[in-house]
Amino acid sequence: METHHWDSCGKSLSSSNSLKNHIMIHTAEKPYSCDLCGKTFSRAGTLKVHDRIHTGEKPFSCDLCGKTFNQVGHFRSHHRIHTGEKPYSCDLCGKTFSLASTLNLHRRIHTEEKPFSCELCGKTFRRAGTLNVHLRIHTEEKPFSCDLCGKTFSQAGSLRGHRRIHTREKPYSCDLCGKTFSQAGHFTVHRRIHTGEKPYNCDVCGKTFNQAAHLTAHHRIHTEEKPYSCHLCGKTFGRLESFRAHSWIHTGEKPYSCDLCGKTFTRVDSFRDHCRIHTGEKPYSCDLCGKTFSSASIFRVHSRTHTGEKPHSCESCDKAFSTSGALKKHSMIHTGEKPYSCPHCDYSGKTNGNLKSHLRIHNRKKPKH
Repeated sequence: METHHWDSCGKSLSSSNSLKNHIMIHTAEKPYSCDLCGKTFSRAGTLKVHDRIHTGEKPFSCDLCGKTFNQVGHFRSHHRIHTGEKPYSCDLCGKTFSLASTLNLHRRIHTEEKPFSCELCGKTFRRAGTLNVHLRIHTEEKPFSCDLCGKTFSQAGSLRGHRRIHTREKPYSCDLCGKTFSQAGHFTVHRRIHTGEKPYNCDVCGKTFNQAAHLTAHHRIHTEEKPYSCHLCGKTFGRLESFRAHSWIHTGEKPYSCDLCGKTFTRVDSFRDHCRIHTGEKPYSCDLCGKTFSSASIFRVHSRTHTGEKPHSCESCDKAFSTSGALKKHSMIHTGEKPYSCPHCDYSGKTNGNLKSHLRIHNRKKPKH
C-alpha cells in the first residue's frame, strides 16, 4: 500500500525522498553545487540538467525535424509545434496555448498585471523580456547590427525588419488591396484602415486608436509625461518617434531615402507620405464625404471639418483652431511676431502671403527694359 507523506503546507507526496526535496523549497536549502560556475540547487536532478549548459549535451532529439534539447520539458514543448497540441486553456476567454508559461503571460491581459517595472521612468510591463528591451531606450544600447550597412538596433525584430530594406522582401500581403509589407506589425496596422478597427481606448477622454503605441503616446497628453530626453540640448518628448527625429537635427542624419527621386527624410511618416506622391496611393478615405488622402495627418485635419473638433487652443485668449498651423498664425496677434522679412526693405509680415503681397510693390517699381 502506497504511503503518503504530508508537509506543513498540505502537499501530499508518495515518498520520503520527495518530501525531503519538497521541504527544501520552504527552507531555501540548496545543497547541490555546480563545480564549474558555483550555482547551487535544491535537487540533484536539477543540477544534472544544469551541467548540460557546460557540457553542451542535448540528449532529447525531435524525430520530426532533428532539433535537440537539453531538457525534456523543452523537448515536449517543441514537439507541440508539429502536433498543434494546445493543452493549456484560458478560463476567462477560452484561448488555448501550447505552453503553460504563454498562458500565464496571456492571463495578465485580463488581470492587467504588469509585475516588471522600470526603475528609471516607472513604466511597467507584463514580461521581463519587454522590460529588458525597454531599458535600452535609457541606456541607448543597440546590440543588434546590420552586416550590410552597419546600422544598429535595440531589438532583434527591428533588425530583421530593417534587413528587408536591403533584400526588398515583403512577405506580408493584404488580401483586400494587394499592398505588401516587410513587417508583420505594419501589415496588422494597415488592415485596420480597411476594417476601421480601433481597439485601443483612452480611459481618460474615450478617444480610440488603431495602434497601442498611439494610445500610449496620446495618454501622455493627459499625464504630461515626457520620458524621452535629449542629452545634447535637454529637450524632452512624449513620443519616441519625435525624440528620434529630434536627435537627427543634431546629427544631420536623414535615414529614410526615396528610391525614385533620392529625397531624404528624418521621419518615417514623412517618408511614407512622400512616397505616395510617386505611387498616387490615397489609402485614407473619409466615411462621410468619400474624399481620399495620401497622408494620415491631412486626413485627420479634414475629418475636423465634419466633426467641428478644434483641439489647438490659444493660451492667451482661449480661441480654438483645428490645426496647429492655424494656432501658430493666430498666436502672432498676441506676440507681435513677424517672421517673414522683405529682402529689399525693412518690411516684415506675419504670414508668407503678407510678404508676397508686399513684394508686388517692389516688382511694380522695377524699370521696364
